[in-house]
Amino acid sequence: MNDRLHGVRVDVQGLRKTLKGVEVLRGIDLSVRAGEVFVLMGPSGSGKTVLMRQIIGLDRPDRGDVLVDGHSVHDAAARERVRMAMVFQSAALLNSLTVAENVGLYLSEHRSQPPETIARIVAEKLKLVGLDGAGEKLPAELSGGMKKRAAIARALVMEPQLILYDEPTSELDPLRSVTIGREILALNQRLKVTSIVVTHDRDLAFGIGHRIAFMAEGQVRKVGSPEELRASDDPMIRSFLTVDFDANKYLEELS
Repeated sequence: MNDRLHGVRVDVQGLRKTLKGVEVLRGIDLSVRAGEVFVLMGPSGSGKTVLMRQIIGLDRPDRGDVLVDGHSVHDAAARERVRMAMVFQSAALLNSLTVAENVGLYLSEHRSQPPETIARIVAEKLKLVGLDGAGEKLPAELSGGMKKRAAIARALVMEPQLILYDEPTSELDPLRSVTIGREILALNQRLKVTSIVVTHDRDLAFGIGHRIAFMAEGQVRKVGSPEELRASDDPMIRSFLTVDFDANKYLEELS
């Protein structure tokens, strides 16, 4: 493992954001510990994806700030010091490029490494997510789960200290969802990066999250361990968790 890899702390302070006249984030305060898998969970429209875009610096808040290892994410110097990557919900692979070309695109565009080094790095990252041998395939030849893993490999070539996953199991069947959950956990344990996962998939949230922030109506209702969330008497959380599911069974499938 590269010694430069390590997780970073993320602090969200008083974040507010209004879009089209609607206050989507209504004063968000939370902290993500370095090296943990932190899940943002909640129903659709709760503000999870908007918050994620704020954390990675794609959008600016109306009020408040996001600090990464103590520095504002909007500070250009801070962004140079901290490596962040995002795995998009759609995987966002370019159909005209092979899997290997998609994964190595960042390095190729920045011309930071010679071609033979890029090829070696790409092969390493594909192997890390279980796609060794798939480099010459086109995205159209991949299953939904394989596309998600290729997107994760593409994020890893940046050697990120912070990885954000946007609905990583959306449009996947339960078996492929378990595979993606296993990949996220394995990478977190192996690389010690900080992982923030945005999802409304309760099985995934409770299966991989060290801590979970439950969001609703632009606010964080509760932050805690999976056990603390399950024991909550908050009626909105209880309503969200009404349908029975077996988190222990999910954890067994991940192991």
